[in-house]
Amino acid sequence: MAAETPICDFGWRAPDFDLPDAAGRVYRLSELRGEKGTLVIFICNHCPYVKAVIDRVVDTSRDLRALGINTVAINANDWQNYPEDAPEKMLTFAELHGFDFPYLVDETQDVARQFDAVCTPDFFGFDGKLELQYRGRLDESRKEAVPGAKRELFDAMKQVAETGKGPAVQYPSMGCSIKWRQ
Repeated sequence: MAAETPICDFGWRAPDFDLPDAAGRVYRLSELRGEKGTLVIFICNHCPYVKAVIDRVVDTSRDLRALGINTVAINANDWQNYPEDAPEKMLTFAELHGFDFPYLVDETQDVARQFDAVCTPDFFGFDGKLELQYRGRLDESRKEAVPGAKRELFDAMKQVAETGKGPAVQYPSMGCSIKWRQ
């Protein structure tokens, strides 16, 4: 089922977490944060919305790192009912798409609930103090790439890196709803 993210709750502070990647290495948000900002993305492997944008997400992450913004991806989906999202498949997905950022497993789904994540992909753009400044879409093309589409996530996070504030106008991300455990 498709879902859209709510409007950005400016200044909301990111809850710290410690989550493992699919290989078992544990990461803390406080260790992953970038000097100028941090992008936390809820994704999964099977969602057609994620599949359509993931290479653009990786490119955006690479471009943002040059601005002092780090990225971390989190998979909170119930992989018992969606086996394509299982941790061992996350390793393959990350390698296939050239992830240069951690891809973490939220097995209990507690972190997704703390963030109030709604869909995959769901983008949370924080400033250097881990205060929310962007909760919008990747770009104006939404799912399928449109030549010349405005890079809204990149532009917003560049603004955050330069000014500490996100844009006042933001458009919701859209994707598959997170697959919650019963």
